[in-house]
Amino acid sequence: MNPRNRGSLVGGLVLVLVGLFLLVLQLAPNMVYFMRLELTWPFIIVGIGVLFFAGILYWGRSAAGLAVPGSIVTGIGLLLLYQNLSGNWDSWAYAWALIPGMVGVGVILTGLIEGKSPSRAVNAGGGLILISLILFVVFGFFLGGDLLSRWGVPLLLVVGGFWLLARNVLRRQV
Repeated sequence: MNPRNRGSLVGGLVLVLVGLFLLVLQLAPNMVYFMRLELTWPFIIVGIGVLFFAGILYWGRSAAGLAVPGSIVTGIGLLLLYQNLSGNWDSWAYAWALIPGMVGVGVILTGLIEGKSPSRAVNAGGGLILISLILFVVFGFFLGGDLLSRWGVPLLLVVGGFWLLARNVLRRQV
């Protein structure tokens, strides 16, 4: 795809999204009351992260490295959205442990965009994701109160099981 087509693709996508947003506001004017800025400001940060991915669409493989900062910024925006909507700002005591996992997601995406085999891409970033989730559950167990003490261990077991399954499947493909 040449750069002119990529630019029109990204521009067209932005126009469609903005148009749909404005159309929803016309069809449901009361929606404005549900989209209060004091609650939804983290979407701005998520949007900045998505712009990194739009840059990948525009510049192609040469901009594959934008997947790492895009994953970090989008992930932090989603964390802030959860904390802002739930009021659980104390979760920063352990939520920081998810940032290395966000880097791992970016590394995997970078590898896939660059055309590496899925097994190599997952091996490159999967370890960061697993370590990040383990740290998140351990710190959350001690610092997060009831929520992670009830949900953390089962979630960690499920994620660990998926990790082992994915590694096994990807090794067979090589």
